[in-house]
Amino acid sequence: MDFLGDNLIVAYAIGLIMLFFLIRMFYTPLKIALKLVGNALAGGIFLLFINVVGGIVNIQIGINLFTALVVGILGVPGAALMLILQVVLSA
Repeated sequence: MDFLGDNLIVAYAIGLIMLFFLIRMFYTPLKIALKLVGNALAGGIFLLFINVVGGIVNIQIGINLFTALVVGILGVPGAALMLILQVVLSA
């Protein structure tokens, strides 16, 4: 009976070690994905703000695949970059 108890302890230890490595393996990609989602949300809100307030001074940024990618990856600085490009190219 003691042999079965020892095997059970070893099985639990191996299971915990595997669980640790599994969590560690998925932690970094999940952290990067959550950061990209946060950047995209913040950039999108800033882009919406630019379009609403910019309508007063006739500055609007079209929302298309390119602007969505830039703002999604860079966040608020990407939206500011799109605003600067809009002002420079329209002048």
